[in-house]
Amino acid sequence: MSKLPPLTRARFFTGLIAVIMGCVLNHFGDRFLGVKIEFYRGLLDFNALWMVDMLVLPFFVGMLVAVIFGLGGKWLCYFPPLIEKASSYLDSMYISGVPDDALLLPYGMWALFVTVVMALSGFGGVIGELVVKRTYGRRPRELVYKQASRDKGSLPK
Repeated sequence: MSKLPPLTRARFFTGLIAVIMGCVLNHFGDRFLGVKIEFYRGLLDFNALWMVDMLVLPFFVGMLVAVIFGLGGKWLCYFPPLIEKASSYLDSMYISGVPDDALLLPYGMWALFVTVVMALSGFGGVIGELVVKRTYGRRPRELVYKQASRDKGSLPK
């Protein structure tokens, strides 16, 4: 029997679902765009689809994770791009192999690209949390905590 309170268990499963949905969106977005950032085919490989895959897709992945998870989703949104890009790199390295017209990026260069993707996912997570919270910064507790405004006296300390 688990010793976690029911609210913690529900929060854990919500987080797990959020990460899985972020991974699914990232995976199918990568496949739909046809971009694999771990392959280098020359400077012509850095085109508009590559930029969308590096900049726009992670933003929406982070936003999706934060909207599903709720408050605190900005910390969870870093994981789906890391999981998806790492599994794609390992797949290319050990399972499917590298195409003849491409080179596998060195680990350091790939890690730099993944860091950029994770940072943009974090930015999307912040925006997604703003969508959930409907406020930014310091506001009176009555405006932030909706349950507390209903009870008028049970503000968290």
